[in-house]
Amino acid sequence: MSPEWVSILALVALFIVGTLLPINMGALAFVAAWLVGMYSLGMAEDDIIAGMNRDLVLTLIGITYLFAIAKNNGTVDVIVQKAVQAVGGRVGLIPWVMFTVTGVLTAIGAASPAACAIIGPIALGFAGRYKISPLLMGMFVVHGAQAGGFSPISIYGTITNSVMADNDLPNGEIAIFLTSLIVNLLIAVALFAVLGGRELMSRRIDPTALPPAEDDADGVSGSGGVTAGSAGGRGGTSGGTTTKVEAPATTRINTEQIITLVAFLAVAVLALLFERNIGFCAITAAVLLVAFFPSSNKNAVSQIAWATILLLAGVTTFVAVLEEAGTPEYVGELAAGIGTAVIAALVLCYVGGIVSAFASSTALLPIIIPIAIPLIDAGGVGAVGLVAALAVSSTIVDVSPFSTNGAIMLANCPDTISQEKFYKQILGYSAIVVAVGPLLVWAAVVLPGWG
Repeated sequence: MSPEWVSILALVALFIVGTLLPINMGALAFVAAWLVGMYSLGMAEDDIIAGMNRDLVLTLIGITYLFAIAKNNGTVDVIVQKAVQAVGGRVGLIPWVMFTVTGVLTAIGAASPAACAIIGPIALGFAGRYKISPLLMGMFVVHGAQAGGFSPISIYGTITNSVMADNDLPNGEIAIFLTSLIVNLLIAVALFAVLGGRELMSRRIDPTALPPAEDDADGVSGSGGVTAGSAGGRGGTSGGTTTKVEAPATTRINTEQIITLVAFLAVAVLALLFERNIGFCAITAAVLLVAFFPSSNKNAVSQIAWATILLLAGVTTFVAVLEEAGTPEYVGELAAGIGTAVIAALVLCYVGGIVSAFASSTALLPIIIPIAIPLIDAGGVGAVGLVAALAVSSTIVDVSPFSTNGAIMLANCPDTISQEKFYKQILGYSAIVVAVGPLLVWAAVVLPGWG
């Protein structure tokens, strides 16, 4: 049996066993990487280990460590309260603020994982405080990052446009950017409608009130200033009144919180403007905070998302083995060999979506686009439309818990939901996106033949 098929069957077995048995899928992936790499590909063990995405592991450690400190000292509460005040207490606007801010960051050149790492923990902290669906908030951050991800000056946009230019394809940078923006915006609208957006729009929070304790944040009037603001409640009772709760003296920001906020700002500036590794930046900030304030942070290291780190370390190691086996290229070439160009384009969209759900979108784009060139040359599909479909299909799946962005959301799971439940929610949602997303994008931009 060829190494490509061995690796494909191992991937299938990995999901079956991981679904049926309570074993961390990262541990299973390490086993699969070792067996396939050693006995099918003849790889040295050092080479197998080298395939681990160490940058992702470092990012998760640093970000979850830093935000554990921020949660312990009340800085997250301060950020949440200021966000509430900025939107006048309108709970339903908060997810859209997170979507927009993350999209702007990636549109002006921030790496998608960096933007998600900065905004994601804040968004999920808010979700935990006010009983907003964590899936809604987390996925809004990821889709926001992808909405801005293909602007002409963004990382994804630069890669895609360069590959098109290198292969003498027509310029379509604005069309590709707008395709990603519109698709992710429409997904966000659908998520908002399905995951309680209407109820959120009826809720108000007293902007001056201290955020409620997470076990009391039931989203009803009288808890931390939260109210069901729908006009005219049942039985003739009047709705829309906000229960005022005076902010107690403890809401005043203290020295430790000020320094923590400065640390956040420093991490963001170093990562986004100076392109320093966000994992190193976050760990450095966390270590300094613990050194300055040891008494309040002595247990922060135990709050690092170790289970998620094991999951991602194992999966990325196995993905590197898949790449060593040439599995993505093998499947892509099979798709390109299909007689009908339009159907082959659909298969390639699915290949991009499935592979990118486990691997780096940044690394996949330069691979998947050249594979599609024979289809473009043969006619029957538009160049810009096909590239746009491939680009969007390969990035909307970054909601997967096995991708960097999805993993960051999982690692910052709020206390109001178990991480296992949150993992299943993200996994289920990403499965829907992988199953349906490429088809809808293909139907919208490839079938009409534009570009």
